[in-house]
Amino acid sequence: MAVGLLGTAASGLQAFQRAISVTGHNISNANTEGYTRQRIELGTRPPSFTGQGFIGNGVQVESIERVFDEFVIERLRNTTSSSSQYETLALLSGRVSNLLGDDQAGLGNGLEAFFNAVQALADDPSSIPVRQVLLAEGESLIARFHNLDSQLDSMRDEINGGLSNMVAEINSLSTAIAEANRNIVDATSQGSRAAPNDLLDERDSLINRLSELVSVRTVEQENGATNVFVGFGQSFVTGSLASELRTVPNDFDNRRLDIAVVGAGISTVITDNLTGGQLGATLEFRDRMLDSAQNGLGRIAVTVATEFNRQHTLGMDLDGAAGTDFFSVAAPQVAANLNNTGAASVSASFDAANIDDLSTDDYVLGFDGAAWTLSRVSDGQPVSMTGSGPFFADGLQIDIAGSAAAGDRFLIRPTRSAGAEVSMLLGNPREIAAAAPAPGPAPGDNSNALLLANLQVAQTMENATTSFQGAYGQLVGELGTQTRSAQINADAQGALLAQAQESRDAVSGVNLDEEAANLLRFQQAYQAIAQVISVADSTFQTLLSAVRR
Repeated sequence: MAVGLLGTAASGLQAFQRAISVTGHNISNANTEGYTRQRIELGTRPPSFTGQGFIGNGVQVESIERVFDEFVIERLRNTTSSSSQYETLALLSGRVSNLLGDDQAGLGNGLEAFFNAVQALADDPSSIPVRQVLLAEGESLIARFHNLDSQLDSMRDEINGGLSNMVAEINSLSTAIAEANRNIVDATSQGSRAAPNDLLDERDSLINRLSELVSVRTVEQENGATNVFVGFGQSFVTGSLASELRTVPNDFDNRRLDIAVVGAGISTVITDNLTGGQLGATLEFRDRMLDSAQNGLGRIAVTVATEFNRQHTLGMDLDGAAGTDFFSVAAPQVAANLNNTGAASVSASFDAANIDDLSTDDYVLGFDGAAWTLSRVSDGQPVSMTGSGPFFADGLQIDIAGSAAAGDRFLIRPTRSAGAEVSMLLGNPREIAAAAPAPGPAPGDNSNALLLANLQVAQTMENATTSFQGAYGQLVGELGTQTRSAQINADAQGALLAQAQESRDAVSGVNLDEEAANLLRFQQAYQAIAQVISVADSTFQTLLSAVRR
């Protein structure tokens, strides 16, 4: 059906009015974070057939599309997640590295001062003031262990609080994404499959924020909804349904939080499946750096106490009595899994004869119904055990009592609490055993004091390859290397994020110069088509005048 000249002109007015509206919308949102530039697509209306051929009927709005590149958006999300991960990791690991590496608060100076006092005792073994100084330096060394361990433990509490806050924010975002999906599906259905662009921008912004907290992968659905997966493919948002995350106590340690997803009233722990972003970085820092640092500090406390006690008990004090333990150190921590069904109990102690085999690892002792096996927590690799009960492995003696059921597991943390629990046993300077055993008191004998002083450089750690201070230096060095690596990665990912953001802005950002040109172009078109109406009116009035005659 022929539309006519006025209809053709009216279609142009309407189309260019909407084009101006779209351009104005772009300009208004030029500084709106997450806004995607929109573009109006125009097309010719179906022509009308006349005896002389087809005559056009004007223009129509085909669609109003967002200008975006899915690959660029995906790259932006991935780099956002990686950048956030390494920034968080560098920040947290830097705190531990700075703490243990500090010249004043670190352990290095404390060990140096303590063994200097032992050497001073060897130089003047009968001096009570020198002995008092040694006791004071021992107490100072213990205080350093306690202080460092306390600060590391405080960081562990901070991490628990941080995990809880991040889980709450992730849940809030997942709910918002699910609601955005619902709104998009409804709007798409009501709008005859037209895309609700501003709602899509809102959802993209929510997903980008989620990617700062955890790695994200999305799958677009035919109805306009987007399913969201986190970490190693854990389903998180499906259409308008959002899964809930929750922090739950670890099966071995209620102070250690795991992350679980709740579905159908059942909580499933997915801690190991979560990677990337602030959440992934926090979990990685706790498992790889904080645990290792606290275990490493505790290992030095255990080895110093064990080796010093061993040598001290071989000497004789000022009154001719045999030397006693100088330090006290706690036994390894052993925790049963909450799901154990057997009646077995496990205890562990340090194998003094092989204390140099002690590592910074934690272990899981498991029973398969026929035999006991030991594996490292860090990588799950098996650890060889000798003996048939008790068992011996990595400087530990493991004793088992009672009967276990298949599947029972026990967590063994040899050195986790040692830094906090090591203490001084001696308080009387006369009880320091500086002399070698001999009949009767020997006030001037420094034989055992010299052997005690030699422990400073003796290779008593890392399978008899390094000293106390060497092991501490390795611990600080490893933390420094990890921190530096995280910082390098953070800088690199930051640069990649900037590039990804620039790419996204180049494609989807609002260019005010371009929009100004579009505005002028559409305004001129609007004015031109208005002239068509004016001409149509003039023609019609001429026709009416001719008819009236």
